[in-house]
Amino acid sequence: MEEESMEEEGGGGCEAMMDDQNHNNWGAGGYGRHLLGPAAAPLGNSLLRGPAAGPTADPELSDVPEANGVLRGCEPGKGGAGAIAAAININASTSKFLMNVITIEDYKSTYWPKLDSAIDQLLTQSPGDYIPISYEQIYSCVYKCVCQQHSEQMYSDLIKKITNHLERVSKELQASPPDLYIERFNVALGQYMGALQSIVPLFIYMNKFYIETKLNRDLKDDLIKLFTEHVAEKHIYNLMPLLLEAQSTPFQITPSTMANIVKGLYTLRPEWVQMAPALFSKFIPNILPPAVESELQEYAAQDQKLQRELMQNGFDRGDQSRKRAGEELTYNGSSACASSRGYR
Repeated sequence: MEEESMEEEGGGGCEAMMDDQNHNNWGAGGYGRHLLGPAAAPLGNSLLRGPAAGPTADPELSDVPEANGVLRGCEPGKGGAGAIAAAININASTSKFLMNVITIEDYKSTYWPKLDSAIDQLLTQSPGDYIPISYEQIYSCVYKCVCQQHSEQMYSDLIKKITNHLERVSKELQASPPDLYIERFNVALGQYMGALQSIVPLFIYMNKFYIETKLNRDLKDDLIKLFTEHVAEKHIYNLMPLLLEAQSTPFQITPSTMANIVKGLYTLRPEWVQMAPALFSKFIPNILPPAVESELQEYAAQDQKLQRELMQNGFDRGDQSRKRAGEELTYNGSSACASSRGYR
C-alpha cells in the first residue's frame, strides 16, 4: 500500500479513536455511518445482522438513494450481507479513508523506519548541529500510528532503539582512558538530555494516549530511567573517585563540566548524594545541614585554603591599588553592601 502524504489529519480525530473498542468497530456499525452519511445506516444495520431468511428486514433499503455512487443495484427482496456488500461501490472519500488504514506491515516497512532514522539523528547530534529532518512529518507519523492503534508496538520499538544506543555509549565510556573519562561522560550525558528535548515532544501523542493512560507513567521519566540503568549505574563507581580527585585539584576539569555532571547525577538518582555529600553540596543547595556558629572558623579556613590554591594556579586578587581606603571587603554583609555603594 502506498503511503499517504504525512499531513496531519483533522484535529480531534485521534481523540475519537483512542478507545480500542470504538475504534475496532469502525466498520458498518460505526465509522461506516459517519463516512457514508445517514444513507448508510440501513446498510450498516443489515451487515451487522447478517443474511436475512427472506426479503430484507429493512424495506426502506430499497428507497436508499445513491450517495455519490456508493449504493447501486440494491434491490429489495434480494438482501443478505453478501448481496449488499457486493453492491457497494466505495466512493472517493471512503476510498481515501481505507487507504489511510495502517496495517502492522505498513507500520514496520514504512512508518517505523522514518521514526528510527529521525531518532538516530537526534541521539547522535552535537549541540548546535542542524538536523535535516522534518519535525512536522515525524510528528504526523506518530499521530497516525497512535490513531491506528500501533502505540504499544511503537513504544516497544522506541525503548529498544534507545536501549541499544545507550549500551553502545556505555561500552565506549568503558574504553575511555582516565584522563578523558569525565569529559566523555559529560558529553554523553549532555547529548542524551539534549536529544530528549526533541524526542519527547515528537512522541507527545503516544505519551498522552498510551503511556500516561494505560501504563500510568511518563515518557520523559522512562527515557531518563534508561540512561540511569544502562549508563550511569554502570559507571558511577568509576566516575565518583575521579570527580573527588578532580575536586581536590582545582581546575583539573572545568567548573562547568563538574557542575553539569554533579547536577546530572543528582537528577538521575538523588540518593547518590550520600556517596560524596561535600561534592554535591557545592552545586546543589541544601544538601548539607545548616551551618552552626561553632564551625565558622573551619569555614573560614577552607576559604583561605581555596584562595591560596587559586593563587598557586595563576589566579591573583586583581589590581588592589584602585581600592579606596576603608573599602576593604569584610565578611559582614552590611559593611560590604555599604562599601559597594561607593563604586561608580
